[in-house]
Amino acid sequence: MDRRSYAEEPEGCEVDVQIAPAYAGVLSEERLREIAEAVLRAECMLGQVAIVVTDNEGIQELNRDFLGNDEPTDVLAFSAQEEAEGFVAAPEVDDYLGDVIVSYPRAVAQAKVAGHSAEQEMALLIVHGLLHLLGYDHGDEEERAAMWARQEALLAMSNAQ
Repeated sequence: MDRRSYAEEPEGCEVDVQIAPAYAGVLSEERLREIAEAVLRAECMLGQVAIVVTDNEGIQELNRDFLGNDEPTDVLAFSAQEEAEGFVAAPEVDDYLGDVIVSYPRAVAQAKVAGHSAEQEMALLIVHGLLHLLGYDHGDEEERAAMWARQEALLAMSNAQ
């Protein structure tokens, strides 16, 4: 993946935030965009991403149709940089990184269990999804440790803004 410095192109990232109407009055589109932009800047990545906030049914449908798991989950990341069956990126957009889809009801439930706010859980899930788009994974313990460490560092940075 091409990592170019923001010093070279400060306007090099575009974050499209789509919030399901049921959650539009609860979530700040601007705050979600700020979190995603902070991650992209910190990772020196230029490109476009979409952050989509949906319900459990919507994320379950995507999880089933694209990953073969017929159950809701908290976050999905679909990279436009990797070949994925069924996922088609727009051919005219070379710098499209992909989509991060978050289930807001799952975020609220997980926040209660974790003892923090739904906003903090949304930030965690967005950072986690974006790291997947940028090539991080947690398939084994070493990858997991690296991803979780980076995730914590990015969350600390996004909370400071």
